[in-house]
Amino acid sequence: MSSHLRIDFVSDISCPWCAVGLGALEAALKRVAPDITAELHFQPFELNPDMPPEGQDAFEHLNQKYGSTREQQAANREAIRARGAAVGFEFRESGRSRLYNTFDAHRLLHWAALEDPARQVALKKAMLKAVHTDDENPSDHEVLVRLAGEAGLDPQRARAILAGNEYAAETRARERFYTNAGVHAVPAVVIDNQHLISGGQPVEVFERALRQIAGAAPAATALA
Repeated sequence: MSSHLRIDFVSDISCPWCAVGLGALEAALKRVAPDITAELHFQPFELNPDMPPEGQDAFEHLNQKYGSTREQQAANREAIRARGAAVGFEFRESGRSRLYNTFDAHRLLHWAALEDPARQVALKKAMLKAVHTDDENPSDHEVLVRLAGEAGLDPQRARAILAGNEYAAETRARERFYTNAGVHAVPAVVIDNQHLISGGQPVEVFERALRQIAGAAPAATALA
């Protein structure tokens, strides 16, 4: 008997572990198919909500946030690159040059979900590639409009959304919902509104969790 799951993937496109986690989750879903299928939804989380429009040098930001040296950051990048390669995601060898605000990207992802969940997935992947593979600025409206078009969405509609405040309130509400529910680090993978898997886990961890959850009885309380 087959099972169908709802998966809410809470993440930020500036988060490298979110790219790793998404790749691992999708690989796990391929392993459990066709017995288990899933409907994937991306939910917003900002790692750096106060990031100014001009962004910040990546080394400087991580050094201020974690106290990490250039050598430590290089070692971390290499570890993440290896994990990404294992699930088919390519990270830029030298890492990102700058970090930027991602709120407009989240607004566009909210709209994409209303248009077509499959195109939201395509847009999310395009954004992750733009940030972590191509070192592009995800707060640049021209970049976002181009990515929307690449994902099969209407570029002119995307441009109009970005020019105003459409979906800002809805995006803020979703951010608050997940932080109020206890999500304070990403990726956070919420399955059927009640099971939480935290972090960019290996494929095997996601596969095991999906199989267990698909066979589990519904919990009495739900996250949403």
